[in-house]
Parts: sequence; structure tokens; C-alpha cells
Amino acid sequence: MTPEVVVDIFSQAFGLVIMIAGVILLPGLVVGLIIAIFQAATSINEQTLTFLPRLLLTLLTLSFLGHWMVGNLVDFATNLYNSIPELIG
Repeated sequence: MTPEVVVDIFSQAFGLVIMIAGVILLPGLVVGLIIAIFQAATSINEQTLTFLPRLLLTLLTLSFLGHWMVGNLVDFATNLYNSIPELIG
């Protein structure tokens, strides 16, 4: 196995991790920003106001897109497992 192959595998894995983490984190970041703007406009400085909407949105995102995320991880692992003979030989 050459170093280029190892770098390619790590690059694919890193891209998959970024894609899955982005799907989970981006909606929470957007809702947090909207709530922060609302708090700044109304001078409400309640710390728990940002927590519950972000938590609920993250749980909804995981429930709706969890199947897609696990499918991508399984596809990557299956492709990596099936390519072991080519990578070694």
C-alpha cells in the first residue's frame, strides 16, 4: 500500500466526517444565531433561551437524517472492506 492510497482513504474519511458533522451542526448554528439576534434586539439575556431550541433542532435533525448518515458510514466501511484485497495486493 502506497502513501498516496493511505492519504486518499483518509481524505475520503475526513470528507465524510465533515459532511456528517456539518449536517448536524449547521442547523443548530443558524438557530443559535437567530436567537442571539433576537436576544440582542430585545435585551433578553436568558442563557437557557438558546439551549432548548438548539437541542430540539439537533434531535429533529438526527431523527430525520440519521438514516442517511448511518447509510453513508456503512457504505464507506463496506467499500473500504471490499477494497482490502486491492489495497494489500
